[in-house]
Amino acid sequence: MKVELIDRGPVHVAYLRYSGPTGPSIGKFWTDVVAPWLGANNLYGRPRYGVSLDDPNATRSGTLRYDACVESPDGERLTGNPQRKVIPGGRYAALPFEGTGADIGAAWNSLLREWLPTSGMQVDSRPFFEYYPTDGKYDPKTGSFSCDLCVPVAPL
Repeated sequence: MKVELIDRGPVHVAYLRYSGPTGPSIGKFWTDVVAPWLGANNLYGRPRYGVSLDDPNATRSGTLRYDACVESPDGERLTGNPQRKVIPGGRYAALPFEGTGADIGAAWNSLLREWLPTSGMQVDSRPFFEYYPTDGKYDPKTGSFSCDLCVPVAPL
């Protein structure tokens, strides 16, 4: 597993919130809701983030909260009534991921259950997120995409 410890600065984002089950529904939210909103506001070409607010293994089915975010300076005027927040900076464990929405849960589990216990690090209170760089891959035919899975960490 190629986990890298990285330091990230805080970033202002605009976001649309998804609430519902895990799995393909989140991908459908990106495709059917977020992508048209990004296009309408000329936001393509900016880094994006998927922020999971709940642990899918501990949250009642169908009630997961997930924020689909795009970098946006504070005060930028956007249509569609997005919410705003700052994704905190600091030290993160980052795992490159390439696959489909069906594969991402297993990658998160590997990062948290295999790498983390032997890393000398612990999770802190900042949110977990997927980081989608501007040069990330996406194949509409297969649904395969690339991102970095980012877990906020601190030394034990």
